[in-house]
Amino acid sequence: MLSTIRTSLVKKIGVRNFVGLVGVPFEKGQKKEGVALGPDAIRKAGLIDELKNLGLDVKDYGNIKYEPEAVAGVDNMSHLSEVSACTRELSQTLQNIMKEQRKVVTLGGDHSVGIGTIDGHVRAKGNVGVLWVDAHADLNTNKTSDSGNVHGMPVALLTSELSDYWPHLPGMDWQMPILSIRNVAYIGLRSVDKYERLVIEKFGITAFGMEDVERYGIHEVVHMALKKIDPHADKSLHVSFDIDSLDPLEAPSTGTPVRGGLSLREGIHLMEEVYRTNRLNAIDLVEVNPQIGDEKSVDLTTEAAVHILQAGLGYTRRGLKVPAGITDIPLQTFR
Repeated sequence: MLSTIRTSLVKKIGVRNFVGLVGVPFEKGQKKEGVALGPDAIRKAGLIDELKNLGLDVKDYGNIKYEPEAVAGVDNMSHLSEVSACTRELSQTLQNIMKEQRKVVTLGGDHSVGIGTIDGHVRAKGNVGVLWVDAHADLNTNKTSDSGNVHGMPVALLTSELSDYWPHLPGMDWQMPILSIRNVAYIGLRSVDKYERLVIEKFGITAFGMEDVERYGIHEVVHMALKKIDPHADKSLHVSFDIDSLDPLEAPSTGTPVRGGLSLREGIHLMEEVYRTNRLNAIDLVEVNPQIGDEKSVDLTTEAAVHILQAGLGYTRRGLKVPAGITDIPLQTFR
């Protein structure tokens, strides 16, 4: 019955928005196998149908394919040629989707894919503000990383203020750090190493850890973050959402879980508030790893991912908003 009511309303309301979905089955930014299965696992959890039920026009562009080039390696930076080729292709794909006037949802894959999505967004829109929702700051360079995993480096690669801290990166000449660190805000931090903390303090980066969420509440934290990175409310917004920002009790199937994270309710509210700005044009949902944990853990994690994306694309827990002119529902809807 509820499905019939929703379908009837959508027909009356009409399609409200256009969304382009792209999967990035990429796991070379870290060492745990399985995160490349994330995009299809989230699709399998019913994402596309749930978005269509919101009245969205959803076009699935499939999964990114790329051909890595033979390039020289860089010390303590694993699989650079793979990272470069994948993120370059992703940047161009995102630009093409945005040219079709669609919001972009990118399903990872590990968080190194954010290099491609944010690069493409900035190239397409110019003036972009980024909310990096994550347990980790992902601010290391190859010189400071303990692991050499590139999924811990994307913010440092993307931002212009940190460009001088890198050696020449073969294969990455296509990617210019054209995003200012002033346009990035963190939410959900709780595992930040000494170097990353130094960088955050040195550059005055807007960063809200879990202590701040507890002190101010997620609603205030979101709005304080947006005020910092988008004081004139004129930027195109990008949310790069690592599923490990949620507490492992909410999303256990991920590679680097950290206890004490956001509740699913807080994650949903965060996305609802950014959606309400009417400027959210790109969302990354990354680090879902279906090979970690049992079937229940995987289901919890993929369902959480779907809820987060629904909230960022217009789902409201109060139900679909009925626009002016719709005053009743035909009685046959209930039969």
